[in-house]
Amino acid sequence: MDFINDINYQLGNLIGLTLFDPQHFISLIMRFVINLSVVCIIARCFYFPRSQRRDYMFIFILMSASIFLLVSLMEGDGMNLGAAMGLFAIFGIMRFRTEAVPIREMTYLFMLIAVSVVNALGRAEYHPKADYWDGFGLVTIIFVNLIFVGMAWLFESSKLVSTLCSKYIKYDNVALISPDKREELKADLEKRTGLNILRIEVGMIDYLKDSCLIRIYYDEPKDRGNSIEGVMKMPR
Repeated sequence: MDFINDINYQLGNLIGLTLFDPQHFISLIMRFVINLSVVCIIARCFYFPRSQRRDYMFIFILMSASIFLLVSLMEGDGMNLGAAMGLFAIFGIMRFRTEAVPIREMTYLFMLIAVSVVNALGRAEYHPKADYWDGFGLVTIIFVNLIFVGMAWLFESSKLVSTLCSKYIKYDNVALISPDKREELKADLEKRTGLNILRIEVGMIDYLKDSCLIRIYYDEPKDRGNSIEGVMKMPR
């Protein structure tokens, strides 16, 4: 250990970097393993089964790992809550150039960023003058991560959140949109879409083009988590 301390001292004076810090390295590895495990469980076990979007799943995992390492290493011990909240501000105004991020994916993104920030800042420091440890313990970090996992499980696998799917349809027969013909409208839409429709909402009506905008609600497990259900026009 004295040999490592000597090397650290020499390198620190020479280039401003040390060779190896066992305490910080082991702490970083343990917190990274916890963070990666929790993120993979949430992304793979809760997000992916409903959405079947591997691209977003990998984005969540890679971005979470990047945020964790960034927060853990940036500014060293001087990393504060203000810098961490700045990351939320950056991602709060972020939009992908190719497509807008759906609300469900954005919610998962924010949650996994929060998990990474919590794990990155979850460190304890010893104050020799006062003889006490200040910070978070390993049990506290694990407990907070279990809360995140529990919330994802609760809202994805329970009836607390509606599991109904919806679609916007540009409908071409405005003669059936009156309230007294709602059953005929439902039958026509079910015949065209092949879905068991539970509820219908009629929106904008264009009598010049004999068309209107309709939103249908249905329960189809294969469509749950559909990321393009809110798209109103064909993408370029």
